[in-house]
Amino acid sequence: MTVPLALLGLLDREPSYGYDLKRAYDTYFGRGKPLPFGQVYSTLARLARDGKVTAGQSEPGEGPDRKRYSVTPLGKQEVESWLSEPVAAEPFLQTVLFTKVVLALMLGHDAQRYLDLQRATHMRRMRELSEVKRGGVLVDALLADHALFHLEADLRWIDVTTARLGALAETVRRA
Repeated sequence: MTVPLALLGLLDREPSYGYDLKRAYDTYFGRGKPLPFGQVYSTLARLARDGKVTAGQSEPGEGPDRKRYSVTPLGKQEVESWLSEPVAAEPFLQTVLFTKVVLALMLGHDAQRYLDLQRATHMRRMRELSEVKRGGVLVDALLADHALFHLEADLRWIDVTTARLGALAETVRRA
């Protein structure tokens, strides 16, 4: 997810102050990684420079003066275009997991040990995500499901690779 497009989408919903945008972003998209205030305002400045948002006049508030940002027609068009395009199918044919297994074999390290450690790490994360799902918040449950499905796929890959580790070791040694 790109921060600029997410902020444009939130502004397309309604004009907002930077603080309100950060709060909405963190509520829906920032699970475990809240958006820093500095990033919000630097992104809004770039979007304004590019003609995708406008900043209203400074308004006095309880703290520093605030500006209400609004999306422009160009910004609306970018959000619509982005929403109409599918996300690239993942994963790609290069993964860190695969790279580590091959390098372990090339360097004479215990690739099976690495796969076992990775399996344990994935299982631990799956337990954590299952707890998140039990929390009952729909947004969190859906995000946890997405992550769990990816982890399940990785675990299947680890099992297949473990079964073929001898053949892979031979292939790597011949290269």
